[in-house]
Amino acid sequence: MTDIAIPTTPFPNGECVPVLGQGTWQMGEQAAKAKAEIAALRLGIELGITLIDTAEMYGDGGAERIVGEAIAGQRDDIFLVSKVLPHNASRRGTIAACEQSLRRLGTDRIDLYLLHWRGATPLAETVQAFETLARSGKIRMWGVSNFDQSDMNELVGLSGGSGVATNQVLYNPTRRGIDYDLLPWCQARAVPVMAYSPIEQGRLLKNAALRSVATRHSATPAQVALAWVLRQARVIAIPKATQLAHVRDNRGAAGIQLNAQDLADLDHAFPPPTKAQPLEMI
Repeated sequence: MTDIAIPTTPFPNGECVPVLGQGTWQMGEQAAKAKAEIAALRLGIELGITLIDTAEMYGDGGAERIVGEAIAGQRDDIFLVSKVLPHNASRRGTIAACEQSLRRLGTDRIDLYLLHWRGATPLAETVQAFETLARSGKIRMWGVSNFDQSDMNELVGLSGGSGVATNQVLYNPTRRGIDYDLLPWCQARAVPVMAYSPIEQGRLLKNAALRSVATRHSATPAQVALAWVLRQARVIAIPKATQLAHVRDNRGAAGIQLNAQDLADLDHAFPPPTKAQPLEMI
């Protein structure tokens, strides 16, 4: 199913990106695995999965170095996402952290730069830093991660806060609290949601309902889990894969269209929220 183009979704500024990306959490932690990790990312790029998500936290910068090697010579074909840690998110600290990420990534710009989660630094200060970085061309857009609806309301009320381009949160069939309020809030404002751990780091793949739906589609449970995440408008999934077979498996999810019976079966197995829930994180 890799001959089926990956659908795209727009950011608030109109720029479109693939709804299926590549995550890098836990990459760059062991030198012995670097070659395989780089190969996996490069295969993903070849297959059209050109959005790559990383962070200064991952492998203490190691994941950014892996990404830098993987995208060398093809930077203009990549939509690159990275994140600043909360304890670095002061006005000066954000700029310094971004410059260090740029060096590790081997590039002059980050397409989308996120605050990894809220910390002690006032949001207004981080937003000012993001705006400074955008004016200098070091980042093209900025966003946040692990923000609940109240955080988002606070953010868009700040000077410059309406420039937020995305919110990256935990989202998969077992972690669907955002379906109740946060996801509709973002969709109404044309702010895409980026779903991290969309297959729950593999923990949900033995679920009987997922396996049953997968059998009907001649697919894998991982592909069905990804298709379930991507059923929603303005949602981007960023699964991590370090094995070439898993990269191809993830890519195949773009060709799966779940039908009403599939969704009903999955709703029965993973009931949708009936009230607001605290935002989950892992």
